[in-house]
Amino acid sequence: MSQTSSRLLELLSMLQGRRDWPGEELAERLDVSGRTIRRDVERLRRLGYPVDSLSGPAGGYRLRAGSAMPPLLLDDDEAIAIAVGLRTAAASSVAGIEETAVRALVKLEQVLPAHLRRRVRALGSATYTLPVAGATVDPQHLSVIAAACRDSERLRFAYRSRTGVDSRRDVEPHALVNHGRRWYLLAWDPARDDWRTFRIDRLSRPSAGRGRFTQRALPAKDPAAFVKQSIAGAPSRYEARVTLHAAAEHVASRVPRHWGTITPIDEHTCEYTTSDDDLRWLALRVAMLDVDFDVHEPPELVEQLETLAARLARPAR
Repeated sequence: MSQTSSRLLELLSMLQGRRDWPGEELAERLDVSGRTIRRDVERLRRLGYPVDSLSGPAGGYRLRAGSAMPPLLLDDDEAIAIAVGLRTAAASSVAGIEETAVRALVKLEQVLPAHLRRRVRALGSATYTLPVAGATVDPQHLSVIAAACRDSERLRFAYRSRTGVDSRRDVEPHALVNHGRRWYLLAWDPARDDWRTFRIDRLSRPSAGRGRFTQRALPAKDPAAFVKQSIAGAPSRYEARVTLHAAAEHVASRVPRHWGTITPIDEHTCEYTTSDDDLRWLALRVAMLDVDFDVHEPPELVEQLETLAARLARPAR
């Protein structure tokens, strides 16, 4: 590659990495004159890169975002990171993104150098992602909500609670949080004078532009921590209390912490408390412990376990 072409690529990489660059600083970094920088910028413009000149005492340049930008310059780690992200997105909880992610990955592979293309294809051939079960979210909803968070614009939407109650909310959006297979909106709700979290798959018809607001201080170190605490503290529809005929140490080694609490009773038994909105999942959670047990509450759990036992016994018969 000629010295001029190499310098053009380095100049383009610098413009992509930072919003504004003074001309003198570019010349100093590339060890050329200001006149050479101006000529190189003109070459980039002829190649289709929208480089704007900045006014001011020192002058400068900015690479303008456009809808038809030529390919980005990526180093090896950046290209691999994008490929991993696209493959993960193909099995995400965002509705309709699978095909789009695959198309983007194909385009990326076509412009990668041979050695990187081999690494990306090896990653694809050896990687399998389980599809996400459950409700998915509309990518357009995410875009509208994200823009409202960024611009500090009030947001209105229809919302259905987990108990099936419909309402209309008018909130001050703060942040979007992805927690496992769920997306949440963290917002200040003026009608309730408090912070609230909303599951994105339960809202519809989000609409921004209802006036601007001043962002409030969040009572947590970050939005993710607040949403996690909010989810953990929310009461579940079903609260189960079960006596397990096994030592607490034995059970604790097999139960994830977020599945419930284990309290020793004696050397051979312990009490297990757990909760969930889904009664079927609660029954499966208890059954998967693979120990004898007695259910104390709720009575609906006993009925669900009997239904599960009958279903499992049917193939044996």
